[in-house]
Amino acid sequence: MTSIPLVALVGNPNAGKSALFNALTGARQKIGNYPGVTVERHAGRLALPDGRPVELIDLPGAYSLDPSSPDEEVTRDVVTGAQAGERLPDALVVVVDAANLENHLRFTLQLIALGLPVVVALNMVDLARRDGLEIDPVALARELGVPVVPTVAVRRRGIAELKDAIGGKVTGANLREIQAGRGDGDEFDFTLDARRARAIARRAIVSETPARKFNQRIDAVALHPFFGPLLLAGLLFVMFQAVFAWSEAPMGWIEAAQGWLTSGADGTLADGYFKSFLIDGVINGVGSVLVFLPQILILFFFILLLEATGYMTRAAFLMDRLMARFGLSGSSFIPLLSSFACAIPGIMATRTIADPKDRLTTILIAPLMTCSARLPVYAIIIAAFIPNNSIGPGIGLQGVVLFALYIAGIVGAMGAAFVLRRTVAKGSSASFIMEMPKYQLPMLRDLVLGLWQRAWIFLKRAGTIIFVTTIALWALLSFPQAPEDSPLSQTEYSIAGRVADGLHVVMAPIGFNEEISLALIPAMAAREVAVSALATTYSIDESDEVQAEQSLTQQLQSRWTLPTALAFLAWFVFAPQCLSTIAVTRRETNSWRWPGFMLLYLFVLAYLAAGATYWTAVALGL
Repeated sequence: MTSIPLVALVGNPNAGKSALFNALTGARQKIGNYPGVTVERHAGRLALPDGRPVELIDLPGAYSLDPSSPDEEVTRDVVTGAQAGERLPDALVVVVDAANLENHLRFTLQLIALGLPVVVALNMVDLARRDGLEIDPVALARELGVPVVPTVAVRRRGIAELKDAIGGKVTGANLREIQAGRGDGDEFDFTLDARRARAIARRAIVSETPARKFNQRIDAVALHPFFGPLLLAGLLFVMFQAVFAWSEAPMGWIEAAQGWLTSGADGTLADGYFKSFLIDGVINGVGSVLVFLPQILILFFFILLLEATGYMTRAAFLMDRLMARFGLSGSSFIPLLSSFACAIPGIMATRTIADPKDRLTTILIAPLMTCSARLPVYAIIIAAFIPNNSIGPGIGLQGVVLFALYIAGIVGAMGAAFVLRRTVAKGSSASFIMEMPKYQLPMLRDLVLGLWQRAWIFLKRAGTIIFVTTIALWALLSFPQAPEDSPLSQTEYSIAGRVADGLHVVMAPIGFNEEISLALIPAMAAREVAVSALATTYSIDESDEVQAEQSLTQQLQSRWTLPTALAFLAWFVFAPQCLSTIAVTRRETNSWRWPGFMLLYLFVLAYLAAGATYWTAVALGL
């Protein structure tokens, strides 16, 4: 056995451990794996001021000694001497981010309680001072009962003093110098540790700027158990009201341009396939989706704004308590929130979830979050069947219905998670700890750039998958041509119409007509294609020019009943996801089993929800 002392660097993620490890060891490093796991072991040699060598290991970042990931498990096992192939460290260097003192002290207290010799490296003190936080290291050392050395690892400040402190801790055998009120075998109490960490931080902080105190005052409301959820619900409500109220003018401009193009093409082109292709397929088909660009940009403006101000992380914290009741943790919130834009990045973001059962459940429910592709579907049906009435100062009925549809998606996702966590993804939930960023004013440039990226993604989809799918549907609806004496309409006579006939047998009981049954097929490529499919179908079928020039909203009002419209909305709350989502789920789960399961359970949910809505609406005489 080697006689060189072993010292472990340990601390929360993002405390600057790796930078400190590099500053202490230089190029004298070895990288390997811990036995039986894929967690890397970083080791190096440190030379003390008196020339003695020390072996230094950089342990994975952890939030507590109650592990929630393989990385944290290795850290726990090493510092307790339970890790196979690793001896118990002779001392610990606990790295603490000075700017997040209170949060990092929780884990520090647990480590000190182990009884090993400890030195605290109060790292990134320069950034803390820049943010207006002044900490007294002497007072902190007195409170903790261990040496505290201020460091700035990336600038190699405090390294010599830290080596001196380490040298003073590895002079003898491992002694239980500090009991800190607990001995081995005692269970750690998160609430008690948090309370002690808060009290110690308060006594060690010399001064704070008004800005830091302002953050704390905002958090007192934003994270309050009662007022915090109310504030979050209010912000979301305003967001969905704005989607309708602010988009009216720009949507009118796009519709006017669409009408101008239709009139121009109708007046200059001779009747035939090319004219039908241009008007029915391109202008009315793709144009019916493009008109929703303003609403999508307004939605993302709010999402980007909340992210940039630092509020979104608070929202995740608030949701953690709610999600725990359904078997999830707050770590699922960010992937699910990303799914409001699109399920694909949301599913990919689940890689940050350490617990495999939590991750699988989050992947399976991510498509229930109301992605931006659903917005055109919701908006066209709401505009056609929900009166644009005011139900209070600044509150429109259409915005309330849209808000309710988003809430229905969230409730559906939580209900699905509740069932999944008790059946196919059964297991205990992992703990969840996150650090709160500072509140800050958003940068206008970042907001504009973010909106441009979302607009470009939407326009790219409109020019690629939506365009190709709509044109393919136009071709299937246009051929073969119905004879003049045929009792069938062109849609009924076409290839697409005959395919829809078969599906309509299944969909008719829940109130869907043949046009809806037809639109559901291309909507599997992208949900918003349902809108362009309906527009193309009605445009091809309409022989009367006056009727043909009616907007899709007017077409729906004249052809659909209210129960059918409500059932259509209910279908899209749970609608089976697009093909791209299925492909990403296959890649992330490395199996076709879970994409197949996802497709089946979402289809069953959508069918039952649409059917229940339709049957209830008919029974009520709507």
